[in-house]
Amino acid sequence: MPLDPIVAQLLELGRDLPKMHSLSVADARASMLARVEPLKPLAPADIETRDLVMETAAGGLPIRIYRPEGAAATLPVLLWLHGGGWVVGNIESHDGLCRLLAKEGPLLVVSVDYRLAPEARSPAQQQDAAAALTWTAGTIGTYGGDPEHIVIGGDSAGSNLAALAAIAAREAAGPRLAGQLLVYPVTDFPTDDRASYTQDGDYGLSKADMLWFWNHWLPDGSAADASTAPLRAKDLSGLPPAWVVTAEYDVLKDEGEAYVARLAAAGNRVEHECVPGMIHGFFSIAGMIPAASAAVQRAARWAATV
Repeated sequence: MPLDPIVAQLLELGRDLPKMHSLSVADARASMLARVEPLKPLAPADIETRDLVMETAAGGLPIRIYRPEGAAATLPVLLWLHGGGWVVGNIESHDGLCRLLAKEGPLLVVSVDYRLAPEARSPAQQQDAAAALTWTAGTIGTYGGDPEHIVIGGDSAGSNLAALAAIAAREAAGPRLAGQLLVYPVTDFPTDDRASYTQDGDYGLSKADMLWFWNHWLPDGSAADASTAPLRAKDLSGLPPAWVVTAEYDVLKDEGEAYVARLAAAGNRVEHECVPGMIHGFFSIAGMIPAASAAVQRAARWAATV
């Protein structure tokens, strides 16, 4: 279907802004925060938050816990890893989305401020995700979360880390996950073999942007492999149920769909929704677009009941 009219207007308003791959790392981070600033008033206000620092082998890892006001004493848990190409983004850039996910579940959301590249390259982010999962499984009951119902999730690069963490948890025989929520996931290195990377039009995220992200994240001289690209994993059997969201006008659509196919072929329970008329990043602008808000609601309720 055509672009959602509001999405089309937003793209037109941003047409003259510099592209992500043309910016310095510092400017790219500032640009992302500037873009979400106008969205803050749209986020649910009736959410209790608590900021903590989780101690890991690499040092303190900031996290923020979200709980809807008046919710049940014990809530299912969503461990959330933010998007931003492993280079940009933080707890604040995804605060509005985490508030919405918590409210719509209802869920106890744990948002992780993992280390960013290029200051910390792969596998630092995978290590932080694994540490956050171990902490959540062992500690979240103290904060009103159900340790028997933990879904790991994220958007874009965050869903890449979530998928990798689910594979790692299977290989290490724990912690047990109730599900994985993968929103427009990065599952492989950019390639022109996938039609979504060669579609006509500028929809906000390009192959050049993705190469910029990957080149900042991968250690110098290394190539993508199963440790960074979950689609390249040899064995995807025995993984938790997955809800995978893709967007019609997103360069990542085809690799997300390829991962859905691999998960299903390996015998996993997997549900896939390609949201028509949407672009990469649409979860973060859900408060402006009814169709996006509905997609976030469906995802959050799946995470709460899987």
